[in-house]
Amino acid sequence: MVNDAVEVARQLIAEEYPDARAAWLGGSVVRGDAGSTSDLDITVLLTGPPAPFRRSLEYGGWPVELFVHTEKSLRHFCDKDQVRRQPSMMRLVGETVVLVDKDGSGARLRQAGLDEIAAGPTPLTTDELDQLRYGITCLLDDLADATTVDVRTAIASILWQDAARLLLTGSRLWSGTGKGLLRELHRYDEAHGTDHGRALPAGVLDTERLVEEVDGILDQFGGRLFAGFELRAQPE
Repeated sequence: MVNDAVEVARQLIAEEYPDARAAWLGGSVVRGDAGSTSDLDITVLLTGPPAPFRRSLEYGGWPVELFVHTEKSLRHFCDKDQVRRQPSMMRLVGETVVLVDKDGSGARLRQAGLDEIAAGPTPLTTDELDQLRYGITCLLDDLADATTVDVRTAIASILWQDAARLLLTGSRLWSGTGKGLLRELHRYDEAHGTDHGRALPAGVLDTERLVEEVDGILDQFGGRLFAGFELRAQPE
C-alpha cells in the first residue's frame, strides 16, 4: 500500500505542483494503520503564493488532503502546535516519506520536525496545570450529579479526553484530538505499561470505573482542585 501511495502522491505533485521545492507523504498510510477510507496526507512546500492553503480532492483512486505551505507558514503552524501541545504539522512533515526534494529542504525540514517531536512540548505552567485540574474536578462533580444516561454520557465523553490531556501534557508529552489523542495515549501506555488508551474511552459506558481512572490520573498531579483555585483575566 505504501509504495502505491507514494507513486500516486508523486504523480500528483508532478502534475499539480511542478515547481514545489519539497513534498512529503505522511499520515496513516505511512504509519501503517490505514483503513479502507484513509486518505493521502500530502504536504507541499512552495516558495510563495498561492501558498499557504489547504485543499481536499480525489486523485488516482485516493482521497487526498493537501497542505500547501511556504517555510514561513510551516513555522507558523508548528508554533501554533507548540502552544496547544499537539504536533499535527510537525508530524505531517517529520513522520513522512519525502516525495520531492529539489534543494535539500525536504530532508532538512523532515529532520527538524522529527527533532521537534522528540524534544516534546514545553512543561505546563502552574496556572495551566491548575486550570486542567479544576476543569476535571468540575466535570467529576457534574458527573456525580447527573441523573440521566444522556447527561452522564455527554459529560463522560468530555471528561475522559480532558483527563487524557492532563496525563500527557502533565508528563510533558504531546496531546491530540480524536484518533490522534488515542494514538498519543497508546504511546504513553507502551512506554509505561499502562492501559489508559483502553480504560479512559471505555469509561463512557462505565462511569464508576471512569471516576477511578480519572482520580488516579489527578493524583499524579496534585489531585482534585476546587477550593483555592483562582484565574485572573489577562490585561488587554
